[in-house]
Amino acid sequence: MHDEHGTLRRTMREQRRALPAATRIGAAEALADNLLSLPTLPDSGHVAGYWAVDGEIGLHAWQLRLPASLIYCLPILHDDRSLRFAPWRPGAGLVSNRYGIPEPDVTDSELLRPEDMVLVVLPVVAFDAQCRRVGMGGGWYDRSFAFRKQCEAPPLLVGAAFAMQHVDMLSMADWDVPLDAVCTEGRIFMSTTHATDDNESA
Repeated sequence: MHDEHGTLRRTMREQRRALPAATRIGAAEALADNLLSLPTLPDSGHVAGYWAVDGEIGLHAWQLRLPASLIYCLPILHDDRSLRFAPWRPGAGLVSNRYGIPEPDVTDSELLRPEDMVLVVLPVVAFDAQCRRVGMGGGWYDRSFAFRKQCEAPPLLVGAAFAMQHVDMLSMADWDVPLDAVCTEGRIFMSTTHATDDNESA
């Protein structure tokens, strides 16, 4: 499975980076529509996105359209090799983490735990219709939300991707944490746990 996922990562990342700028912008706008129309979207609380790198689909349109009752946060790499989160708005301070990805410039006392979030939107490299995902391989999200494998406690975990990142079927390792949904610019995929009669978006 390791070799299979490694090849898939390389292929998908190359294809993702090759998408034209106009395609990216349009996809980000359509993705925002689908994220905001999730049937399980929380009414209030802290929600996390990510800083798009390496050709990932952007969340800027979604962030700007969030209702005031939902506070947008970005992830921060913690020393225990799991994630913490902090509120962030455009113009606020940022620092680069070990991978060169911007994070909010905050003190430890301002950090929120994974359990404090009501919704986390995370990037995926590839996904299937059952909401299984392949990430970058570092395991940060799986470690952070391992508690979700024992219960259906918050937060809601939603993958974000371009439609071209959809594949037929993915295998999962014991440590992989399943997603509740995946949103692309074209539709919403819901896991069987949260499935509805109509889970497609125009």
